[in-house]
Amino acid sequence: MEREAPQWLEVGEGEDRRRLALLSQPGEGAPVVWLGGFRSDMRATKAEALAQWARETGRPFLRFDYAGHGESGGDFARWTLSHWLADALAVIEARCGARPILVGSSMGGWLALLAARRLLGTALAPAGLVLIAPAVDFSEELMWAQMPEPIRQTILRDGVWMRPSEYSPEPTPITRALIEDGRRHLMFGSEIRTGCPVHILQGMQDPDVPWRHALKLVEHLAGDAVVLTLIKDGDHRLSTAQDILRLQAAVAGIATAP
Repeated sequence: MEREAPQWLEVGEGEDRRRLALLSQPGEGAPVVWLGGFRSDMRATKAEALAQWARETGRPFLRFDYAGHGESGGDFARWTLSHWLADALAVIEARCGARPILVGSSMGGWLALLAARRLLGTALAPAGLVLIAPAVDFSEELMWAQMPEPIRQTILRDGVWMRPSEYSPEPTPITRALIEDGRRHLMFGSEIRTGCPVHILQGMQDPDVPWRHALKLVEHLAGDAVVLTLIKDGDHRLSTAQDILRLQAAVAGIATAP
């Protein structure tokens, strides 16, 4: 199949002006919006599988690359969570004509919750959330709090630490700006309100987002209807054929709920 060319959306002002690549499929019903993970892209396995599901079911589907990711290009280290949240909100506001279903993977799960909080009470308040290994507060709880002191000192002194990656031959820059900006968006410590049903998929063999992190999130979603699916042998990616079927079923369940 020929690779579909992306559409483009201009976001931000001044030095923060950036051009986002996105892919949009038409359909009926609540649009499904894919929010990818840290350094992932909109053509990754799970996003492609959901695009196929959307084509087969006639559901509108929207995916995009954050600034510094995938086809949006640019210097990854230049951007932080605030920029990526602004990217998500801009895409939703520009391309969703109805309340969306946000599907967030890893960092995208945190961004989905932040977007839901920002959109609560508006015409684009999400109709539902599907969160895959949601890395809520990851910059603080899963990075900074776990880092040995020498690595923390490197970040504070040099402004960046190049973290070896299991998913890429290139190391990932972890910047001081990312850590400090992440503290502006921390969600744990008070109730998290989305105003919609939430389905969480979490692998119990996930080395990046421990499954107890998902339990902590459920405890904070005290006012929402939440389903948590724990996959005993599941890893962080949750991209096996069975995992994909679970994801598609979770999205379908939200999409067809009354």
